[in-house]
Amino acid sequence: MTDNNIAFSDNKLSIYNFGDDFSSVNSNIDKRFFEGGTRYRDAVQIVVATGEYWLFDYGVVVFWAVDKAERQALINNLKKDNTTHFEKIEEHLSFTFANELMIKKDVISLPDHDPLIRLAISHALAQSSKLMEYEVQAQNSIKNYSHIPEELAKFGKISISQKEIAKIRGTLLSTKSDIILHYGLLDTPDFFWEYPEYEATYERMARYMDIRQRVDLLSKKLSTINELFEVLAEEQKHQHSSFLEWIIIVLIGIEIVLFFVEELKDLMV
Repeated sequence: MTDNNIAFSDNKLSIYNFGDDFSSVNSNIDKRFFEGGTRYRDAVQIVVATGEYWLFDYGVVVFWAVDKAERQALINNLKKDNTTHFEKIEEHLSFTFANELMIKKDVISLPDHDPLIRLAISHALAQSSKLMEYEVQAQNSIKNYSHIPEELAKFGKISISQKEIAKIRGTLLSTKSDIILHYGLLDTPDFFWEYPEYEATYERMARYMDIRQRVDLLSKKLSTINELFEVLAEEQKHQHSSFLEWIIIVLIGIEIVLFFVEELKDLMV
């Protein structure tokens, strides 16, 4: 398949999400890859011998027909060295060319060879991959701490120390803030303000990937995390109040003892 100056070696479409390591200030990702292509807002098009790929600033790469060997070489070269733990979330689809845009059974039929149509589709695919990352984070947090409300319901208290509660609250807060801080990535990309004629293509792909429904579900998961956070806050408050109550009881006890000691001294005089 050819596209003007682009020769597609096959019909494979691959999406890789490298997570926050990609855009971190301390990242080992080689940013020179962004300099060798054409930038469209937060995405850069890179044309290679076997196809093209789109690099998104938030850590997702969408490969169009880049063969496996070259794709793997590019993935390896995205790192400056091997010191960074480099996890990836990946998905695979396929594409072809037809008379009109169609998306069915993970096969995308493109109406023409316009690269911005591929970019519009890549935006939706990249967002879907990023959303998957957030879904995994939220689900893991819920799974890791689901025992807390169960334990509270069963025993009326949580059998963990105040320090451990503070650590769990910190972890939950970190997960929640990470997702919320990046939540804007799931909105309609700014690219379509300049190229509104491609927004319908993006929306079509976004509907196919169930992005809106998944965002709603993610919001519910965040609400669940927030409930867990509130349970921990309430339990921590209760533990602190109980601690203060015991201090008061001990002080009152000491005062009573001292009172009787003084009384005994007076009686003995």
